[in-house]
Amino acid sequence: MSEAVLVERGNDGTAVVTLHRPEVRNAIDADLLHGLRTALHDLDADDDVGAIVLTGADPAFCAGLDLRRLGSPTGGLLEGTDGREASRAPWGEPLRTPLIGAVNGAAVTGGLEIALNCDVLIASERARFADTHARVGVLPGWRLSVLLPLAVGPGLARRMSLTGDFLSAADALRAGLVTEVVAHADLLPAARRLAATIAGNERDAVRTLLGSYRRLEAELVGDGDRVEAATAREWLARAPGPADVERRRGEILARGRAQNSGA
Repeated sequence: MSEAVLVERGNDGTAVVTLHRPEVRNAIDADLLHGLRTALHDLDADDDVGAIVLTGADPAFCAGLDLRRLGSPTGGLLEGTDGREASRAPWGEPLRTPLIGAVNGAAVTGGLEIALNCDVLIASERARFADTHARVGVLPGWRLSVLLPLAVGPGLARRMSLTGDFLSAADALRAGLVTEVVAHADLLPAARRLAATIAGNERDAVRTLLGSYRRLEAELVGDGDRVEAATAREWLARAPGPADVERRRGEILARGRAQNSGA
């Protein structure tokens, strides 16, 4: 298992997966992404696991793509996405096991996409949400433009994506992005209680019902995943190169710090 992702199994049919690159606010690099996929797939294949909690090591949930890596000459994180027919979750195919996102801090861009691909979100009072794809010059490929409007409505989704501004935990609750906001110290206990409640139900019924929700969602979004993937492919073909991403990195971080300090 990757050192960038920690897994803790409970004795109540639950497990906690923690993104663990706190020194860079759990930014996504190839190692973290591989570790996340491996952890979730392994837990999803285990019939003893009835619910999974996904969180980040403080102080952030996930700051999105590691811009240092994305801005390097070798790039790497977006390789292979230009040939994808449809957008999908960061871990690929949907899980059969319910996934609860426990958002402990900033969930930004790719981190917001990870959160959106969870089945239920609860948040710490310290949580913040932002889509900064337009700021960095990278387009979503993990279903953000499909799932964000379903979660908060089309108007707020467009506002978040076009401005890159942060949404507070309280505003996320009002918008319906998260189902609960708790004190920071209570976040993981609350998420574990919710996971244990789900895991205590009839497992096959839970998985079947979750699958039904996803099929209904697919009916609602229609060709949305294909549209997002096609847009990302077209953008990659003409987008600014890694040097431009690197140039923007300092500006993005400074603007995010300014907004957080004023929140």
